[in-house]
Amino acid sequence: MMKLQPSKSLTKDQTESGLKLVIADGMTAEAMVVFTSGTFLTAMAISLGATNFQLGLFAALPTFTTIFQLVAIWLVQRFNNRRVITSIFNLLARLPIISIGLMPFLFTGGTSVQVLLLLLFFQHIFGDIAGASWNSWVKDLVPEKQLGVFFSRRSRMAQTLNVTLSLATAFGIDYIKAHYPSQEIITYNILFLIGGGLGLLSVGFLLRTPEPRAKKINRKLLTLFTLPLRNRNFKNLLAFNSVWAFALNLATPFFSVYLLKTLGMPLSYVISLGILSQLSGILSFKLWGQYTDRFSNKTILSICAPLYAFCILFFAFTAMPTTWLGRLGLLVFIYLVSGWSVAGINLALSNIGLKLASKNEAIAYLSVKNMFAAFFSTIAPLVGGLLADFFSSHQFNWNMQFISTTSVTNFTLVNLRGWNYFFIFGGLLALLSLRLLKLVKEHGEVDKMRAIIHLRADFRKTLRNRFGRQVADHVYLPAIIARRRSKKLLKQKRYSAFPVLPDKNLT
Repeated sequence: MMKLQPSKSLTKDQTESGLKLVIADGMTAEAMVVFTSGTFLTAMAISLGATNFQLGLFAALPTFTTIFQLVAIWLVQRFNNRRVITSIFNLLARLPIISIGLMPFLFTGGTSVQVLLLLLFFQHIFGDIAGASWNSWVKDLVPEKQLGVFFSRRSRMAQTLNVTLSLATAFGIDYIKAHYPSQEIITYNILFLIGGGLGLLSVGFLLRTPEPRAKKINRKLLTLFTLPLRNRNFKNLLAFNSVWAFALNLATPFFSVYLLKTLGMPLSYVISLGILSQLSGILSFKLWGQYTDRFSNKTILSICAPLYAFCILFFAFTAMPTTWLGRLGLLVFIYLVSGWSVAGINLALSNIGLKLASKNEAIAYLSVKNMFAAFFSTIAPLVGGLLADFFSSHQFNWNMQFISTTSVTNFTLVNLRGWNYFFIFGGLLALLSLRLLKLVKEHGEVDKMRAIIHLRADFRKTLRNRFGRQVADHVYLPAIIARRRSKKLLKQKRYSAFPVLPDKNLT
């Protein structure tokens, strides 16, 4: 009989077995997410005739329901059994997904946008309760010194599965749309049915995962909720995370909508760009996992966050190239850089929350962090959806003239309309939020320049090992700058404890 009570302490073998089961749960849950959210959900909603505001609601649902994580705090406080709480509410979260898949087989009317929204609303409520309990459980299960390496490995494996399933499914849907257009919506329902089944399998893995006993929480719910707000450093993290979440969700939920509706790209192209971004992230997960443990999560955020903010800004200019090849080339560049940077951002944001949360009241700290981010993440896509139609009728052009001896040529330097405004605003807000990141303090944090010089040295070393010194010297000219910068820093005696530089790999 399966033992569901928490253990007073876990042996090394139990911990290792638990980490393997956490990865198995992550794989099945990721497959469920692929089939029931993201671009496939957007495409299904568009096929059902969803308005811009309804598309904003779909984007806001995952964050709007985060307030229900308060229920998880009360349940953990009352029963102190996070495994049972997580498993039960994950099971309840899978039932609406299976219901969406079964609807066309049970009712002649099939699925409507309103019914889809209602069922996903309940799915996210139960999922948020389970997620808050799971966060507290995993904080105690995964050793703190392995947070970066473990979650980077788990994310890398999940994203690899995501890429494989997304690509195969996207081409399958495009084939059905081209040859059997009347079956498109029912295909999405079948994806929900498969996703729900995989979600049930993940519950089985959770039930087998060991749980270390948490210290009994005797504080009142309101007191627990205010604890993170009285912690100055954690409050600074909340401020940064909230503004960052608002900036990103003002623009990024509409990337797929913009590519599908404004640029008229086929679904397979949109999915392929997303997969390209994921592949870029997969290749960098291991690197970020090592660097977050080595240099701190805040350092990695200070490197990756500006890169992603500029990617959002560049998205506003994707309609400018006059040729299809030029437009696609710009999108490929944006998705490659964004995938590389998002991998570091997501890993660092998750880990810094786990690291700065109080051990005994971790569930309260993490739930408050998620709720603050959720509040601003919910407002942003709703604002974007409501204002989309207004901005679609307003256009801003910045024209330039090129005068030669024989002719005068006019060309458009900037052309803003519709969603492009959100990409500009979102990118600028994301850059402004980095000022709040400077106020956050993390134990073991390292100056950003040290990490950048390490990145340069490791990248050049990789190029040398794979392609030879001559190729590395031609491809990686910034190594010369890195060498000069490292010497300058050493002279200033600011980085005298930095053992890697000067290094022969930088000569």
